[in-house]
Amino acid sequence: MDVVDSETRSRMMSGIRGKNTAPEMLVRRFLHARGYRYRLHRKDLPGKPDLVLPRLKVCIFVHGCFWHRHPGCAYATTPKTRPEFWKEKFQRNVMRDLASIHALEGAGWNVFTIWECHLKNDPETLERLMEKLRFLESELSVR
Repeated sequence: MDVVDSETRSRMMSGIRGKNTAPEMLVRRFLHARGYRYRLHRKDLPGKPDLVLPRLKVCIFVHGCFWHRHPGCAYATTPKTRPEFWKEKFQRNVMRDLASIHALEGAGWNVFTIWECHLKNDPETLERLMEKLRFLESELSVR
């Protein structure tokens, strides 16, 4: 049984967005402050990555743990109501994510996934991303 009435739940769910989320904005501000310029949600790429750095051929997905089912994460809970519906929905999300990543990698893109919980709980997450980007930049300058 839900702890809120259906009207409140509907309002809450309609407030969930796929773009410009708080974790995504955190990553965007971090990269922009360090001089990286990117494109947002490119529709011509599989999965419409949250951020695309074309010069480095990098796609970044900023995933919410609940919707994208981060394995072993406390935020990846399943609602008690209509569990079969949610199980199928989450499986479709995960399969779509995997297909997008494979398609991008097959096309020569470097794909990074940043999880919401890592941004909340691990202050080194964005620094590790920077290390990977700097490595790709050094590889690019060697060519």
